[in-house]
Amino acid sequence: MLEASHNNELPPIPGKRYFTIGEVSELCGVKPHVLRYWEQEFEQLAPVKRRGNRRYYQHHDVMMIRQIRGLLYDQGFTIGGARQRLSSEQTGEENTRYKLVIRQMISELEDVLKLLRS
Repeated sequence: MLEASHNNELPPIPGKRYFTIGEVSELCGVKPHVLRYWEQEFEQLAPVKRRGNRRYYQHHDVMMIRQIRGLLYDQGFTIGGARQRLSSEQTGEENTRYKLVIRQMISELEDVLKLLRS
């Protein structure tokens, strides 16, 4: 995520459900055409599109844009490097989830084994 020093530069995200591309542009310090381009480059960024192909971003989209901005502008990643970093973070979260489920299953199987032995 963004470091604390970078969060001070950007305005706080209001408690709204949906944001227009203009609002997100101001909240993230990125021009609208850059946001449209990032939608093509980052699969994690997919705002809701409604009538007339108008984009509506949710809170998690704004957070993702700030993360992408931090990787590209502050940390000096290329588009490809940022894409790879985001996908590896996502994979790491999935692996952690799978490990927790497997541990829980092992524990339950051990309990069943104890019941069968007694």
